[in-house]
Formats: sequence, structure tokens, C-alpha cells
Amino acid sequence: IAAEHPEQLTVAKLDVDANPQTATQFQVVSIPTMILFKDGQPVKRITGAKGKAALLREISEFVG
Repeated sequence: IAAEHPEQLTVAKLDVDANPQTATQFQVVSIPTMILFKDGQPVKRITGAKGKAALLREISEFVG
């Protein structure tokens, strides 16, 4: 999905075991959790495994 929207998305992964403070800061309690940020602020949280079509529906307002 990120490759299809390079102008609109930057994807980063975080190892919650190696970075527990960051996981706590963003209240990540389930894996996988995707947090979308805009202007440095979290604007949407998606928890649980989802297929591509479901993820695209979830983020459609951000990738237009």
C-alpha cells in the first residue's frame, strides 16, 4: 500500500519488545497495531490483522 501511495504515506515499523517505552507512549497493547499520524499527531488507530482491501477502506480518507 505504501508503494502505491508514496506521496501520501510513509510506513515505519517498531519492534515493541525492543522499544517498550514507545509502545507504552502510544498505548500499543495488541499486535499488529497501525497508527496513522498527521502533522506528528495520531489520527487513526487500526488494530488486528487485516487484508489489503480492508486496510485500504480504513485509510481511504487519508490516501484519497
